[in-house]
Amino acid sequence: MSRDMHRRDFCSRAVLLSSLSVPTAAVASKPHRLAFEQDNSGVKTPMELKGTPSDQLPSVLAIGQTSVRFVFISFSARDPNGRDAEYIEWHSLDHRPEQYRLPELRNSLRVVSTPECRETRAASVGPFDSVDHVMTYQFTSSEEIAEFYALGGALDAAGRMPHRLPNIMHGTGDVAGKVAAPRAVAGADVIPWRPAVGVYLIVEEGRAPAGDLVNIPGVAGVWWYDGTAAPSSDSRGRQFTYCYVDGDLLATSRRLSVAMRQRWASGAVKGLLAAPFFSIVPFEWNRYLPG
Repeated sequence: MSRDMHRRDFCSRAVLLSSLSVPTAAVASKPHRLAFEQDNSGVKTPMELKGTPSDQLPSVLAIGQTSVRFVFISFSARDPNGRDAEYIEWHSLDHRPEQYRLPELRNSLRVVSTPECRETRAASVGPFDSVDHVMTYQFTSSEEIAEFYALGGALDAAGRMPHRLPNIMHGTGDVAGKVAAPRAVAGADVIPWRPAVGVYLIVEEGRAPAGDLVNIPGVAGVWWYDGTAAPSSDSRGRQFTYCYVDGDLLATSRRLSVAMRQRWASGAVKGLLAAPFFSIVPFEWNRYLPG
């Protein structure tokens, strides 16, 4: 049989199989499937997940917890020539995966602001007002930073860093706290690896626990960091908070903006940036752009 005949035969079998009905028992055996349903307003919200949340299961927590202890955050402005999608594609396919050569790197996340995101910012002070791109790397410790910079230098010398966004600043911090919403089921330790529509990122002067933000509808979990000093920046006295959003990002942002104003009312902490950012969708590089 020729290769084309094999291909046609395979496609015919695939169509036949896809037309078969799925037994009810098979559907019932997957109660934790992550899916979305629409409420009366037409906004997609996460389907309810069943079972006991991990953070309430000592047997699960005893098996292991995250080793992430340190974060490196890069704040950048939009591309002056409107080449944001091109930059995102290059960074996602070349630069970002290379970072996993670093044995202490555990996770990374790129997010971007859109004009609609900007409209719902609760704070956007000073240089943070220019931030439209944020890149986050989570490490087991700060000791890997020297190698992180060395890797960047090696790639640059090889002509592998042809495109850069205007740098606003870098930030570093130590993990100070993490909380998961019970409805997320997955525990706080693994929230950064759980699919998210985006994050609501908060940068503040001063420090205050941020765990109560997990009670805002649309927030699946919250991680926050105490700022530290690093070779390229000094974030001491600042707090970085990530609210991982699995609901409508803009609607969740508006709710969080109200919570932010209440949080800052006492003056214990001051908001420098409080803004929603969309997660990058692989191979849809122009889906979310600054403008």
